[in-house]
Amino acid sequence: MAIDFTLNSAQQRLQRIAREFAVEILLPVVKAADEEPDTQRAFHMLKGAYVESYKLGFATGFLPRQYGGGGISNLDLQIVAEEISAVDPGFATVLLVNGLALMPLVWFGSAAQKQKWLSEATCDPRGEYLAGWTVSEGPGTPGGTANFDHPGALPAGIGLTARLDRGRGEYVLNGRKYWPCNSGGWDLQGANVNVCIVRTDAKKGGSAGLSAVIVPRGTPGVRYEQPISKIAHRLCQNNSIVFENCRVPQENAFAVGDGDLVVSKAFTWSGPVAAIASVGVARSAYEYVLAWAKTFTAGSELPILHHQAVGYLLAEVAMKIEACRAFSWKAAHYLDQHDAEGHAVAAMAKVFCGETLFNAVFRALQAMGVNALDRQHPVEKFLREAAVFPLYDAGNVGMQMRKIWGVMLDPEFDPRAIMDSRRIRFKKSMQGAGAVRASPPAARQARPARTKA
Repeated sequence: MAIDFTLNSAQQRLQRIAREFAVEILLPVVKAADEEPDTQRAFHMLKGAYVESYKLGFATGFLPRQYGGGGISNLDLQIVAEEISAVDPGFATVLLVNGLALMPLVWFGSAAQKQKWLSEATCDPRGEYLAGWTVSEGPGTPGGTANFDHPGALPAGIGLTARLDRGRGEYVLNGRKYWPCNSGGWDLQGANVNVCIVRTDAKKGGSAGLSAVIVPRGTPGVRYEQPISKIAHRLCQNNSIVFENCRVPQENAFAVGDGDLVVSKAFTWSGPVAAIASVGVARSAYEYVLAWAKTFTAGSELPILHHQAVGYLLAEVAMKIEACRAFSWKAAHYLDQHDAEGHAVAAMAKVFCGETLFNAVFRALQAMGVNALDRQHPVEKFLREAAVFPLYDAGNVGMQMRKIWGVMLDPEFDPRAIMDSRRIRFKKSMQGAGAVRASPPAARQARPARTKA
């Protein structure tokens, strides 16, 4: 029975290096950066720590070795992500987004594109390289991030358009993006590259009209606005971006007409990472409150951990952390087995762990009572950070649950495939579950019944 939760010697070393980095290099800058009201300055305060993480391979270690990456497995990535997220999940998100942007090139890019862009990502002598995953759009019209796979033409779905100027061999981008991470770069002049999901055919729906386009730093026609100020994950930069007749070479496009598959697979790859990030935050909350409960007496004869209510609370938290770590590892292992084709199980892990551990962090705070509100303790930050997990990374309600549902709707879906670690082939037909296809005609809308006089 090939199930073993024991880390091998290489994984133990990886865990030790990640933990030492998180505690010795990242932790000293987290508090001040988290409290910095200027969101761009807060992000920039992490630059030194980021450079060190780049040197250690954490920023690009998931890329194939042939392009200079570390070639680490999804399971090994779990080990790194938990240790860094235990100190600050916002910083871990900066690293994760490099993968969200660059892994689609691994899966969908041409040989020339991989050689050019992935090699560039892994060979920055300054260690400052950032990649932006530029998918999300703001609310309103069109505001189609959650319904990226909507079958309707514009204005439904993704609204950033890319018109092909065949005479010049360039795509012309117009529109806005809102929420993308890393996109503005260290100076709000752009990340090294932004991988953008665009509408290349305004007349087609999400399953045929979307593509991915690489926008390098310095490309004219892009404006990066002041990053969004958030209640948590404040150490990662989320941008508002305006594209005005931004021109990029046609050769920078990939997955033309299959941008929907890029979005689905990228957020599948990130699902187990987001899941283990929630484990890291809950672990830190649990360990802090446990240590506090072993010394704080609340005026009694013994520390409060000797009270059954507190003991039960923390036992519940500990159980949930262990269960969610196992689920995260299971999902990552499944992706390693099937070339990141684990759309259902990855989404399940992300949804279940994020929501389970938000509650677990709150339960840990209950053990401290009103003392948890005192900001001399770090636990209020743990709760703020935990609130992000159900909402970000293809939000649970907006996209991840729909993805699970779409897989289950397939006539060939085998509910035991995940249990047996058998591959479930993801198809375009699995997308679009729950998307509103059209407003009901006015004539069909319900009207009050009319009575005869």
